[in-house]
Amino acid sequence: MRTTSALLSQRADTHASHVFLRFAGRELSYRQCDALSQLAARAFTGLGVGAGDLVAVLLPNCPEAVVTWFGANRIAAVAAPVNTAFRGPALAHALNLTGARVLVVDHTLVGALTSVHSELTTVRTLIVRGDHDATLFPQWTVLPYAVLEEPGDPVPAVQPQPADPALVLFTSGTTGRSKGCLLSHRFAVRQAELMVENFRLRADDVLYCPFPLFHLDATVMTVMPALVLGATAAIGERFSASGFWPEVRAMGATAFDFMGATLTILHKRQSQVDDRDHGVRLGWGVPMPEFAAEFEERFGVRLVEAYGSTDVGVPIYSDPDLPRRPGACGRPIPAYDVQVVDPSDEPVPPGTVGELVVRPNEPGLINDGYLGMPAESLAARRNLWFHTGDLVRRDPDGYVYFVGRLSDSIRRRGENISAFEVEEVVGAHPDVLEAAAYGVPSELTEEDVMVAVVPRPGRSVDPASLVAWCASRMARHMLPAYVDVVPSLPKTPTEKVEKHALKARGITPTAWSAG
Repeated sequence: MRTTSALLSQRADTHASHVFLRFAGRELSYRQCDALSQLAARAFTGLGVGAGDLVAVLLPNCPEAVVTWFGANRIAAVAAPVNTAFRGPALAHALNLTGARVLVVDHTLVGALTSVHSELTTVRTLIVRGDHDATLFPQWTVLPYAVLEEPGDPVPAVQPQPADPALVLFTSGTTGRSKGCLLSHRFAVRQAELMVENFRLRADDVLYCPFPLFHLDATVMTVMPALVLGATAAIGERFSASGFWPEVRAMGATAFDFMGATLTILHKRQSQVDDRDHGVRLGWGVPMPEFAAEFEERFGVRLVEAYGSTDVGVPIYSDPDLPRRPGACGRPIPAYDVQVVDPSDEPVPPGTVGELVVRPNEPGLINDGYLGMPAESLAARRNLWFHTGDLVRRDPDGYVYFVGRLSDSIRRRGENISAFEVEEVVGAHPDVLEAAAYGVPSELTEEDVMVAVVPRPGRSVDPASLVAWCASRMARHMLPAYVDVVPSLPKTPTEKVEKHALKARGITPTAWSAG
């Protein structure tokens, strides 16, 4: 079963009444999801959507987001969930890239279209989940979401092939404009199978994800493993520090994923008597913090790390049955070939930092290109390797250690500084909740290091003391020249810091200066 639609039809037979999708206040069994996706497929066909066409989706986490995806796939069309935080040029760019004639949108997000609707070149039909005003966009046909649930004669299934596209997922856009990754049915199914195998997931698991359904973690790494196993995917509305564990309990979760600063935020909250009152046995994600063992002891959860991206899937896993290798995100799995290379694409020896490049040993394990961006697609695949843009090192045993992003390095007086390594040290300060490091223009040419820090609740951060504390923990050239204490960091819905927004602010009037 190498397509999403075929696998869902099979599970509707073998696991008919088992809960497939669990959202706050609503569940769908495998049979119900399959039936609803058939109705959606029928409606899309009536709207002129055919094989290979893209359906743009602008929905929050809800059952309809998954039904729309599988409904499109059932007729060999492609679902393109768009970041619900996009506004203005970023939203117009993403929607125009899809070329979609049909856009499914939540009523709470219709307002985001008002400023860009005249720039959208292909949209002809708007399907609105919730209250809608059919006269708001006179140039489009505006319909209620109910049209995707109207009964009628089923349309003949158009069986996609495993190599056909199933999803377009947009990269996070933390350092620049997002790219749309074309992901095949084989990618979605096989990545899920590899995750089940490498993380030892079980058919009785409830896989919980608090991140949005336009992201790989929720779609390919949560919904799809549940589908492969006949298990349950539990999708939260959004990540919330105070609501995380209550929702984990309410959802009956046995596994969850983390990313960015989510573990740090949970760890730095005050201990509660019910910290271990849950059914979770496994947490997986990136990055693994230094306090992982303390987190595991406090919450009674085994944490495992992997390395992956929307572009390449997950080529590197940590084995949950082996002792943790501190700082390592795991070892490459046999399905991939992995190398660490210098700027000339020559392999570097163990212990040397270089760019991680990847190629699959099976078809369809990486993206099939960036939608509407042929030059970028070719550049990423130069010399027969996919270039991840991530800096890593590899030890003699094959373990891979993440160092930072090529695009997230700071050039200071001839030295390349990993923003990730600066953040790792600053974030370990007991008064710091979160930290983001980035380069700002220097009077001496190149860049100086600036960090934006968020204090822990009830604490304060003295910039001079913070830098003095860092001085014994990092190289001199890495020390921040500027520190800005802020109430929060600008983030994507997947809790990744938007570095481009911080860089655009530059050296703020409130920033402390070492000079």
